[in-house]
Amino acid sequence: MNVLSRRTAVVVFLAFAFCYFFSAILRAVTATLAPTLTAEFALSAQDLGLLAGGFFFGFAATQLPLGTWLDHHGPKKVVLAFVAIAVGGCLAFAAADGFWSLLAARVLCGVGVSACLMAPLTGYRRWLDGPGQLRANSWMLMTGSLGMVASTLPVQWLLPVMGWRPIFVGLAVLLGVASLVLAWRVPGWEVGEHHGEPPSYAQVWRHPYFRRMAPIGFFHYGGMIAVQSLWAGPWMVRVSGWEPLQAATGLFAINISMLVTFWTWGMLNPLLARRGLGTDRMIAWGLPLSLATMAGIVVAGPAAAAASWALFCVTSTFVSLAQPAVGMAFPSALAGRALSAYNLVIFAGVFTVQWGVGLLVDGFQALGVAEVDAFRGAFAVFLVCIVASYAWFLRGSRDNPAEPAAR
Repeated sequence: MNVLSRRTAVVVFLAFAFCYFFSAILRAVTATLAPTLTAEFALSAQDLGLLAGGFFFGFAATQLPLGTWLDHHGPKKVVLAFVAIAVGGCLAFAAADGFWSLLAARVLCGVGVSACLMAPLTGYRRWLDGPGQLRANSWMLMTGSLGMVASTLPVQWLLPVMGWRPIFVGLAVLLGVASLVLAWRVPGWEVGEHHGEPPSYAQVWRHPYFRRMAPIGFFHYGGMIAVQSLWAGPWMVRVSGWEPLQAATGLFAINISMLVTFWTWGMLNPLLARRGLGTDRMIAWGLPLSLATMAGIVVAGPAAAAASWALFCVTSTFVSLAQPAVGMAFPSALAGRALSAYNLVIFAGVFTVQWGVGLLVDGFQALGVAEVDAFRGAFAVFLVCIVASYAWFLRGSRDNPAEPAAR
């Protein structure tokens, strides 16, 4: 393992974080723009869910080839190529004149930023030691939360001043600047030597630890992102009866909570590792809090607003520990494939939950169910799914044998 010096590691982290910040704004801005886009394009709940999910469809569609390219070409070359696509997607979204052109542009944006987290995590697998990987992962997610914070109230304030189309033009420019920073500061990549079986996705898919972690990645991690990046906003407006500016303020609070939580995880992870508290035990102890919170939201209905959704998202961050743990369960030559495969699972879950909730809401309403109860019913179905995924996780062995901290 080629471990970077502390100074170099900080510079590389900041270069990747700068890019990931803007990709997170692009990912989450749909929640803030939902009332505006719904009014301008007459979107149904199903349309809105598909529009938001289209981003994650494009994101997920690239993950398998992305993993191979990352292992072979390295983070720097891959992320620069992909960010160029994101710039084009932003400009296409700004020029869209209907739902289908909006959807196509969102898919293109999803493709473009799909390397913005996997590229650094692949690099960290080779460049940092185990505790350093856990800390860097949490702080990358913290950077993403900072981007989501920027996608809420700041975007809401800019809307009456400049409109949503110039906002996307601005994002295109900022992503272009971020790519220049990456080209300047990120190290190159040498393909490592392989011994035994050539690296392939078959080794990833059949690994028992990957299979154990896949359902919670799909339903719970994916569901947390689906809530944070879309459904918390419409719930606050259509179930709790908040005004769009109030909902944007609520999303701001949710994302601030996530930012602080991921910063805390980054501080605690090395300490927990030294004390032998492995990832799997932390997930097993922490996720019941999230399950109980979601059950409370379904029961409370209109009384559940920003604070309840913030608590659900914060308690769901235990599952974020799974991503670096999966990466460490494989040799560095397979890190890109393993991380991208798990990311595919997560973002396939985001797409499924975002669109699925919209389908369920529209479906329940078509059966004559009131809108508030339709939302509650849709999230009751989601609760069943995350409970089942947690039960599957508990069926596996208690610890990841490849994670030193869990021994």
